[in-house]
Amino acid sequence: MLFTPCFSQEVLFEFGEKQSWRNLITGNASNETLKWVDVNTTAATWHTDKEVLVCAGLPIGVIRSEKMYQNFILDVEWRHLEAGGNSGIFVWCDAVPEASSRLPSGVEVQMLELDWVNQNQKNGIVPPVAYVHGELFGAGKAETVPDNPRGVRSKSIENRCLGVGEWNRYTVVCVDGTIKLSVNGKFVNGVRGSTQRKGYLCLESEGAKIEFRNLKLVELDEGYILPEQIVASL
Repeated sequence: MLFTPCFSQEVLFEFGEKQSWRNLITGNASNETLKWVDVNTTAATWHTDKEVLVCAGLPIGVIRSEKMYQNFILDVEWRHLEAGGNSGIFVWCDAVPEASSRLPSGVEVQMLELDWVNQNQKNGIVPPVAYVHGELFGAGKAETVPDNPRGVRSKSIENRCLGVGEWNRYTVVCVDGTIKLSVNGKFVNGVRGSTQRKGYLCLESEGAKIEFRNLKLVELDEGYILPEQIVASL
């Protein structure tokens, strides 16, 4: 008998705001609060402290947005509270964990603390420092074409992230399979040709305490999209 996973639809909390770009143009201030659903973490993994969302880092896994999105601008601030911390945001994500990693398929916008490269040496070799400054890549079944290749991943062309305890700001523009990433006020990375172009947002818990604040999503007009580029609805 085949096992079919059962995914929760219970909203854990509300965090962040969504608005359409048309409302911004017309000056309509109506915002929608974003709702988040647990995928494979726990309610104890996350809590809000005033305007800040705190992730404890364990268990490894993700929460997802209640709704799926295609074309949008995502703006968010984040900071690690542990040296070498690991986290990220998935866009156009299926929110279905891979058995091997507990993480889903989507395009990952990497959020690593700067000491990660020193703590993850292999055979005495330190990973490239650009790895911790906002790499973009297709994770799981998702595939992308890197603007600034480091293998199949795209590295930032300028190192702009700040270290433990300091707030970083990402602006992520996602349109028709292309993603551009601004790190602390400058666009420095991108991918294109994503095989997934409509899906959930996922926030990642990956072993270290991290905080998020001021998450805003501006939804843009839809574009041409093929059925196979849309993830399955949960």
